[in-house]
Amino acid sequence: MWSYILKRLLLMIPTLLGILLITFVITQFVPGGPVEQMVAQLQGRDAGEGAAATGYRGRQGVDAKRVDEIRKLYGFDKPAPERFLHMLGQYARLDLGKSFFHNKDVWQLILEKLPVSITLGMWTFLLTYLIAIPLGIAKAVRAGSRFDTATTFVVLLGYAIPSFVMGVVLLVLFAGGTYFQWFPLRGLTSMNWEELSVWGKVTDYLRHIALPVISLVLGSFAVITIMTKNSVLEEIRKQYVLTARAKGVNERKVLTHHVFRNALIPIMTGFPAAFVGAFFSGSILIETLFSLDGLGLLSYESVIRRDYPVVMGSLFLFALLGLIATLVRDLSYVWVDPRVKYFG
Repeated sequence: MWSYILKRLLLMIPTLLGILLITFVITQFVPGGPVEQMVAQLQGRDAGEGAAATGYRGRQGVDAKRVDEIRKLYGFDKPAPERFLHMLGQYARLDLGKSFFHNKDVWQLILEKLPVSITLGMWTFLLTYLIAIPLGIAKAVRAGSRFDTATTFVVLLGYAIPSFVMGVVLLVLFAGGTYFQWFPLRGLTSMNWEELSVWGKVTDYLRHIALPVISLVLGSFAVITIMTKNSVLEEIRKQYVLTARAKGVNERKVLTHHVFRNALIPIMTGFPAAFVGAFFSGSILIETLFSLDGLGLLSYESVIRRDYPVVMGSLFLFALLGLIATLVRDLSYVWVDPRVKYFG
């Protein structure tokens, strides 16, 4: 077991290097970098216009010495391989660098935005599994019934509609003022948050978080529901279940003591990866749509503004957490099912 864990940890190193290298190379060919954007600001032009310009056109009208100073300020006076190796040295010390435009450490920015992403991720994770697992079990027990057919239609409909499209629909219907204005349009709290009572703060928070969470849950619980149903059906059809029923064992006992325990193993072992993934994936468009100042919105703005330290630093952190979550998921198979063995 320890040999397997060591091998997996060592394999994370080339995986991370590959991810960082590919992303770094891509960023070198993207026009409108931080140097061009700074030059555009010095010329009094819009930053977006500067981002669209090429390096040559973006520097017209600015002294060449000043451009060299800007390149040195951002570290672009050094060759790309040297900058990449310097970045790897920083990441080895868990130093993610400093943002070009926020004038803050990347770690500080991530910690500032993390509460919003944790809020979205926690609610999405809990509601997804609290709805999907019981629904999947109910569909398996009543397979082929009208309930199974109707819920399958609803589940697949929710899966087919992207979360950001669902978010737009919910905003128009319940927060845009066109039909109903039951929920706030943006943010996690109201402007008068500090003046509210304890109960007022709770209800205000729930009203703000309701639409974003609904948008994320409707697009994510379909896979877990279908997987739970198929896993339970597979266990129900196995020989040991038929034998237990033939011996006169109560149907409820067969389901709770045998079928559910074995059928939910694949679902339970997916918790670590799903828990981490709920925080860092799938929420970029939702955070942008609902103006939630979290990691998703930070990543989106960093890409638009070519804030490379934030882009690379957040990518490094997300990739590392994803690899660790995958390892924990694989190890959890052994912890919950002794029949699984790892060799190596």
